[in-house]
Amino acid sequence: MTPATFREPRSHTKDVPGQGRVGPGLQGPPDQAGPGRVSCHRPLAGPRVAVVVEQLWQDVPGGSGTYIVELTRALRAGGARLAGIAARHSSDPVGLSLPSLPLQFSRLPRRLLYDSWNYLGRPLAEAALPGTQVVHATTWAVPGTHLPLVVTVHDLAFLRSPEHFTARGNRYFQRSLARVRAGADVVIAPSRATAEDCVDAGIASKRVHVVPHGVRTRPVTDAEVTAFRDAHDLGGEYVLWTGTHEPRKNLSGVLGAFRLLSRAHPEVDLVLVGPAGWGDDSQEQRLVADLGGRVHVLGRLGDADLAAAYRGARAFVFPSLWEGFGLPVLEAMAYGTPVVTSRGTCMEEVCGRAGLLAEATDPEEIAARLGDAVGPAHDELAQAGLERAATFTWEACAAAHAEVYASLV
Repeated sequence: MTPATFREPRSHTKDVPGQGRVGPGLQGPPDQAGPGRVSCHRPLAGPRVAVVVEQLWQDVPGGSGTYIVELTRALRAGGARLAGIAARHSSDPVGLSLPSLPLQFSRLPRRLLYDSWNYLGRPLAEAALPGTQVVHATTWAVPGTHLPLVVTVHDLAFLRSPEHFTARGNRYFQRSLARVRAGADVVIAPSRATAEDCVDAGIASKRVHVVPHGVRTRPVTDAEVTAFRDAHDLGGEYVLWTGTHEPRKNLSGVLGAFRLLSRAHPEVDLVLVGPAGWGDDSQEQRLVADLGGRVHVLGRLGDADLAAAYRGARAFVFPSLWEGFGLPVLEAMAYGTPVVTSRGTCMEEVCGRAGLLAEATDPEEIAARLGDAVGPAHDELAQAGLERAATFTWEACAAAHAEVYASLV
């Protein structure tokens, strides 16, 4: 990387346009009571932190990309001293943008940079950004460093389902995990479920801190919801699902449950939102065809349309087999949409008592809970979800990260 002095955030180096910490250890809020608010009105100057932001240039930045953007924005609003590190790029990230902060690009493209970090431990983050005091790897892209190292582990998907990754991908993630076990001073996990996975993978529990994500909503007017409905031919009520189409998202379970629900609720359609993803979707395609015009496949939506989709939905269904956090569940509650999600997962942590739970592999139970959500329990669930979501803030998340950074210098 081209050496550059760590300086107070003003602009990018290149012209590119909660309860706080729970830990160390895995203890969390009792009875899944959920994270409380943490005020971030005081300045959070703290140490100088180099943050890896390369995820924003991925084709699908996903929840990890949202985390990086919202975390850095909240930290900067509190006065934190941050600078970003990324691979070589000739264009800006698409869809997500960082707050104003110094940004240092490597001379290496992503693949070479990641392999150099993983197998050579070079280039050092502090060589790219002299003056750095703490390094934060926000995904499994872990820089070489001799400084205190914080690593965010969003999930350990490659251990749960290695068959869903290439041989190269599995080698890379296994190597990253070994480096995290050996060298990370603090590991941040967004849920207790993920924290427990980290410990099961050999990371010392005293180094694992549970810091839930926050949520941010956009104002949505009734006229915008109507316009969204009109644009996508949604004349009646609908159940919403969002996500990338991949096996663990259990889209076949969503469709199977909706087929059962549709018999009792012919007035309700199903809306599927998200990028195409990967994996064999032949079963899902057959189910969609069987349901005729009742299923609306919208693909990826912009932020404004996604907000309108959440706000206009009668209920939100998200029976993933597992997640690292399950941000869509929190987003749905924040828009006042009742949630049906998977029992015994981190989504149950997020919902607390404000959502309805079902076994992810039981379409009949999912359908029954959806029947409650679109019917008699709707209003009570909508209000409970709003109240629950209000306790998850990016300000609380940032305050917890700032405490971790300060504890390391």
